[in-house]
Amino acid sequence: MQEILELGQKLGKIRFDEQVCENASLKEIDWDKVKWFKSAYQTITGKEILTENKKLLKNIGCIKEQKISNAGILLFGKKPDKFIPSNQITIVRYPGNSVSDKYLDMKEFYGNLFDLIDKADDYIKEHIQIASRLVLGQIPREEIPQYPLFAVRELIVNAVAHRDYFTHGSRIIIKMFNDRIEYHSPGGFPSDITPENIIDRQYSRNSILVKVLNKIKYIEAIGDGIDRVFDSIKKHPLKPKLPLFRELGNSVIVTLYSADMSKMMEKELRIELNKRQKNALEYIRKEGRITRKKYEDINNVSKRTSTRDLSDLMKKKIIKKVGKGPSSYYILLKEVT
Repeated sequence: MQEILELGQKLGKIRFDEQVCENASLKEIDWDKVKWFKSAYQTITGKEILTENKKLLKNIGCIKEQKISNAGILLFGKKPDKFIPSNQITIVRYPGNSVSDKYLDMKEFYGNLFDLIDKADDYIKEHIQIASRLVLGQIPREEIPQYPLFAVRELIVNAVAHRDYFTHGSRIIIKMFNDRIEYHSPGGFPSDITPENIIDRQYSRNSILVKVLNKIKYIEAIGDGIDRVFDSIKKHPLKPKLPLFRELGNSVIVTLYSADMSKMMEKELRIELNKRQKNALEYIRKEGRITRKKYEDINNVSKRTSTRDLSDLMKKKIIKKVGKGPSSYYILLKEVT
């Protein structure tokens, strides 16, 4: 029986998002999120959804036989992880190019799929490097991110929408290294999908999730996301390597490679830094962050000097302050040579 069930899942005959979520009632629905969805749809399409909220959820597959489906809980549940514990994203930032017992930060994100995507996307974009350069004929600087921003978000969406929710005890894990980001998504490739044909083939393991996400452009166009990821990388000014898709055990791992930010020449950036500031930037590149006290220690300067230097780096939009008070620290926003 288990083998038949697994075969049905592999072939897409049995879909997790279509199944009724056991023990879930309408009380578990966040109706404010449903209102938000209707508002977002109107903003994007210019069309108002007049359908009553409960009927709307039924129309889009979130209510089935008067019960909440797994799609309904994942998309509009107050606490989806109460019923689907694996519905979470863990992001780990490492200081180097390999996994180690030392990491800069680790965050756990929970919530409905819209919030999961937005929270993970915001976090990653807050912790990647952004360089800028002057372009002839333009007054504003051109900002060049370490990774194509579309690719960063689309690969989160892809992991959330196409993961295998039948795989218990697994979650989406995103590992950030100096030279790449790895997206680990539970479940192997669906039937007939391989790393070689993933651009050309279309398949939705969770068709309700995909359709609903598509309605408010969390998925731009069904089947086009991976193709656009490759296009965004090919169009990146610094030409990073194309992403790598692979299957390892019961997971799909997508590797998004960093652009070589050292290619941004100092003459393009035209940023002048003193020796103390350069020391601090080298420290941040190595450790991921720096505190004001550490700035004083590595440069043997006073609190007044460190505050002035750090404020100057923030004005030049090279670093960003995170937090307040004694626990605050600074992270790198721009890569300078």
